[in-house]
Amino acid sequence: MESRINLCLNRCRAEKRSALVVYATVGCPTPEESEVLIDRLIDAGADMIELGVPFSDPMADGPVIQRAGQVALKAGTTLPKILEIATRIRAAHPETPLVLFSYYNVLFHYGLDRLGGALKKAGIDGVLVVDLPMEERGEFMPVCETYGLDFIPLVSPATSPERAARIAEGCGGFVYCITVRGVTGVRSSLPPELAAELEAARRACRLPVAAGFGISTPEMAKEVSAHADAVVVGSAMVGTLLDRGADEAVALISAIAVGLR
Repeated sequence: MESRINLCLNRCRAEKRSALVVYATVGCPTPEESEVLIDRLIDAGADMIELGVPFSDPMADGPVIQRAGQVALKAGTTLPKILEIATRIRAAHPETPLVLFSYYNVLFHYGLDRLGGALKKAGIDGVLVVDLPMEERGEFMPVCETYGLDFIPLVSPATSPERAARIAEGCGGFVYCITVRGVTGVRSSLPPELAAELEAARRACRLPVAAGFGISTPEMAKEVSAHADAVVVGSAMVGTLLDRGADEAVALISAIAVGLR
């Protein structure tokens, strides 16, 4: 049986477009408001949702996601609460893939022995662990394999093709290709060598390619979509939410979704 992630990517490919993956910090500005927001983002055209788990030391994230994480933590957001929200989102949107986007400490603290079952019960399709290197994922990969969860690998512009191939071994769903060197955040332009890097990642990893970090406008998303199976928008949406409110954040995602079609 194909996973929701694969079915989604295949559907978008049949429609001759890239999938739109939207990252949302769950719990920002409050758990209740973020649940409503995610529902609206899906209705606005998000093909997949990355459920961002707020963490106190998000070393891969820039100021926007850091700020959102602090807001969410102050609002009392925890992994059990996120799983409750995911369960309701899954019921409302049975076909939309949900990827848990987390730092490892939160998952380890929850307990790996019960994590897989809890993720499966909540309707999570894949897990992206930002700070778990290939050499240290031995205790986590079996959790994903046992419960049929796609482990989403990350590669960066600094990753050699040989290492990228090893990173992707045993993984599923797609490979998350970081488009820039550095932390998450809105950029005014993307690197000129991005197209070649995405194509190299596709050849090395033999998985669909999702490009993320820095994509902030419909024009940038369209540009990247020519070389990627999926386009990830995170900081641009979260920053708009924090600075201008949910309506503007949803409007941004709607504009990007229309631009990809």
